[in-house]
Amino acid sequence: MTHQDSQFMARAIELARMSVETSSGGPFGCVIVKDGEIVGEGHNRVTSTSDPTAHAEIIAIRDACARLGSFQLDGCIIYTSCEPCPMCLGAIYWARPDAIFYAGTREDAAAAGFDDQYIYDEIALENDLRRMRMQPILRDEARIVFRLWIDKDDKTRY
Repeated sequence: MTHQDSQFMARAIELARMSVETSSGGPFGCVIVKDGEIVGEGHNRVTSTSDPTAHAEIIAIRDACARLGSFQLDGCIIYTSCEPCPMCLGAIYWARPDAIFYAGTREDAAAAGFDDQYIYDEIALENDLRRMRMQPILRDEARIVFRLWIDKDDKTRY
């Protein structure tokens, strides 16, 4: 880790502290960097916006993508104050940055009352074994839309 990496992580931790001090959400912050410059940042805003998806990483990804005019974060590095939860990790993978640096671990988050282990456990289960009911319906109709996508010549692939 370089001195610059430490500076970017310090900013992510500063955003996490700000989130706690302003009561806008949980103790999480995130910075996204491209070519040595911050292109996106965010802190947790779940409670202040009544949005369960308003995690620091999601906010930062949205910010960076808007600034870059892209739905991909190629060439970017994510610095987050804590190991990403399953939702954020999925979003990060979809955004395709080059690397993720994190400070706190999922165990640190669990000790503070943010235990995401049950989600990790649920993801590993077959749909019919999960706690939340998951049942497919209207599959044939949905497959028609997938066929439209497959046949579409001018689609933007991602």
